[in-house]
Amino acid sequence: MPKIKILAIEDEEDILALVHYNLTRDGYEVLTATSGEDGLALARQNAPQLVLLDLMLPGMDGLEVCRQLKRTAATESIPVIMLTAKGEEADVVAGLELGADDYVSKPFSARVLLSRIRAVLRRHARKNASDADKDVIEIGTLRIHLGRNEALVEGAPVELTFSEFRVLCCLARRPGWVFTRSQIIDAVRGDDYAVTERAVDVQIVGLRRKLGSAGRYIETVRGVGYRFKDA
Repeated sequence: MPKIKILAIEDEEDILALVHYNLTRDGYEVLTATSGEDGLALARQNAPQLVLLDLMLPGMDGLEVCRQLKRTAATESIPVIMLTAKGEEADVVAGLELGADDYVSKPFSARVLLSRIRAVLRRHARKNASDADKDVIEIGTLRIHLGRNEALVEGAPVELTFSEFRVLCCLARRPGWVFTRSQIIDAVRGDDYAVTERAVDVQIVGLRRKLGSAGRYIETVRGVGYRFKDA
């Protein structure tokens, strides 16, 4: 069985060596690049299953690399985990807006990085798997029927507004994915709809209250947005 191929783009040699060592030891095939330009070329040539992308790169920075990956058909579906310095919340949000899947803040432990990689790979495997039952989402005690605009917790129907149901669907379709507030607004109303980010927080509060015990599945990612717990 071929190994899962991961591309690590990082200009700090010690971090790159650490990433290469731990991923190789965990059974992955690892490609490395120390610049955005080289990393982008390797991604296009080798079609890795995942990209680890440092945001602070010389020349072409990580955000531009992510933008280029997501605008090209051959690479747009490759999941991206950003490697960020502490305090780069604005860059994290920008990367997620461009289509990155998750982020890990430096300094990070090998165990945390490997856990994030496995989680993102699992989510993409589920996404790409057969979706014969795609109209129904079941997570723990929560069951969402998209076609019926129906949500049930422990078998009991939950009365949600149209917007609350759309927010719930946005998050639950991709458990574990981090969504910024503006991404949630776009998913619910479209990018031309004038809704403040504060309104998203209000919707989340209402959702958690109405979902009762299942409200715990909605997690706040401080400084970034929200995600649905990856059960």
